[in-house]
Amino acid sequence: MKTLNQLLTMKQDNEKISMVTAYDFPSAKQAETAQIDTILVGDSLGMTVLGYESTVQVTVDDMIHHGKAVRRGAPNTFVVVDVPFGAIGVSDEQDIETAIKLYRETTANAIKAEGAHLTPFIEKCSNIGIPVVSHLGLTPQSVGIMGYKMQANTKEKAQQLIDDAMAIQQAGAMMIVLEAVPSDLATVITKKVDVPVIGIGAGNGTDGQVLVYHDILNYGVEHKAKFVKRYGDFSVGVDALAQYNSEVKTVQFPDSEHTYKKQVFSEESE
Repeated sequence: MKTLNQLLTMKQDNEKISMVTAYDFPSAKQAETAQIDTILVGDSLGMTVLGYESTVQVTVDDMIHHGKAVRRGAPNTFVVVDVPFGAIGVSDEQDIETAIKLYRETTANAIKAEGAHLTPFIEKCSNIGIPVVSHLGLTPQSVGIMGYKMQANTKEKAQQLIDDAMAIQQAGAMMIVLEAVPSDLATVITKKVDVPVIGIGAGNGTDGQVLVYHDILNYGVEHKAKFVKRYGDFSVGVDALAQYNSEVKTVQFPDSEHTYKKQVFSEESE
């Protein structure tokens, strides 16, 4: 399993870090077999595997359920689990209880919190020993306000993002995810901070990259973002299922090859 220190060393040695967003046992098992460095159990599972309209409906229990499945599938991979929308920001005591519950029950290596406004939360978690990954730039939990578009697209907003990255690092964030920001800005932030920076739609100047398992494999995803590259095509599953359906209807399946042949009962034995 990659440790935090190993990830930091990878940054220092300019060795790129791979991250895949996965949500269940089989996808996590494949990611570990492929030697992916880190797995993110993202709250994007709401849309990708639960059929919700957004991440807003995802609960802490959802994240724990899927986080446990990923850990079982990838026991030797560095796993990060999202803190879902609305789970923190109520009170300091409840926020920490939620963080502990998520971290303890999933046995993840870290939790992820979206937005620079959670800098105090990051600091509190760090103080009690919970590693936190910060997500800056386009943060899906706030997409209702910011929209799905490139962030930090002015000089003032770019400087604010740099300031936010420095602040969350100071608070104790052990890694940063930068989403949908200009590539030159992402490179600047990567060089300024000491912790690994993982990009998604942020160019190749970051310390690593993350893509969603389902996007990589074209698995049940209707929309393809600009920054997504397909490496496989699971859409063939529809054709396979259609063929299965047809063969059942026409009694082509099961044939003799897929049928147990030993005769244990016949009308003659009655």
